[in-house]
Amino acid sequence: MSAPRSHGLPSPTVCAGIVIAMLAMIIIPAAITLHTVHNPVTLVPTSQNPTPHGYTWSLLLFIVPSVFIAGWFLPSEGLHIPQRAFRWALIILVPPGFFLDFVFAQWFFCYPNTGATLGISAPALGRPVPIEEYVFYLTGFLTVLLLYVWLGEFWLAAYNVPDYPTEARKTLRLLQFHPTSLIVAVVLIGAAWVYKKHFAMPVDQPGFPGYFTVLVAGGLLPSVSFFSVARRFINWRALSLTLFFMLLISLLWEATLAVPYHWWNFQHRQMIGLFIGAWSGLPIEEVGVWIAVTYATAIVFEVVKVGIASERSLRETMWGARQG
Repeated sequence: MSAPRSHGLPSPTVCAGIVIAMLAMIIIPAAITLHTVHNPVTLVPTSQNPTPHGYTWSLLLFIVPSVFIAGWFLPSEGLHIPQRAFRWALIILVPPGFFLDFVFAQWFFCYPNTGATLGISAPALGRPVPIEEYVFYLTGFLTVLLLYVWLGEFWLAAYNVPDYPTEARKTLRLLQFHPTSLIVAVVLIGAAWVYKKHFAMPVDQPGFPGYFTVLVAGGLLPSVSFFSVARRFINWRALSLTLFFMLLISLLWEATLAVPYHWWNFQHRQMIGLFIGAWSGLPIEEVGVWIAVTYATAIVFEVVKVGIASERSLRETMWGARQG
């Protein structure tokens, strides 16, 4: 009798395709179902401040998972996360989130319900934003990173690259152009502009899909620069589970609480013009925020981890050894 055949792990390209297919299995039927809502029900507040400090308290949706993972799950299993890679990934990822609010909040967002916050203003160009906005990005990236690390190092550790340091040292350089990522970014931004100008109602809406453009650039810039290296090291199963967790939290947060109760909202001139009526007019961009964030976080973390494990100088790690 022959021994059972071992199928092994699929290639990184196949793994990436499976993650996309899993998203499509959920997004396509959900989009069709939501489109059947032609006359959305409007929430009517029963008081002037229906959710006192609601935005502030809702940050626990990120804080509690982070505390559980960092304070219980990781120590209870005796796991030691790669701390240098973790710290550097946060240092790289959090400032762009702050930059989004500091520079673009004046054009993209508005915060009508001041009673949902502490009332503490944080600096931003044009006009201040609630302090909760900066806590939102800090805790959001922290949760994504902790969840991905915990899943990759423990729950789904069998799908990590075996002998990670040896494989990392085989990498000649980190910075490698990935043309497919750039093509996808250009196609997505072009499609958003065409939809806004020719299909959004009313037709030929003023403005540009600036929010979507920033999200695509932020999500795919690490991919354009580093995906050729990162795809070998990403734990795709950990990434997919992290992605679905963040999407669940995000849609629960925004579709049922934040937008209906006006904790924050969006300036339509800078949106694509595709709004989900059943979710209180949530712009389609918000469905993609945490897809972009999770994808970029996994790439940045793995690239930093590979760079540290390679034990070479920064210049040589990024651009390779000098010839001759």
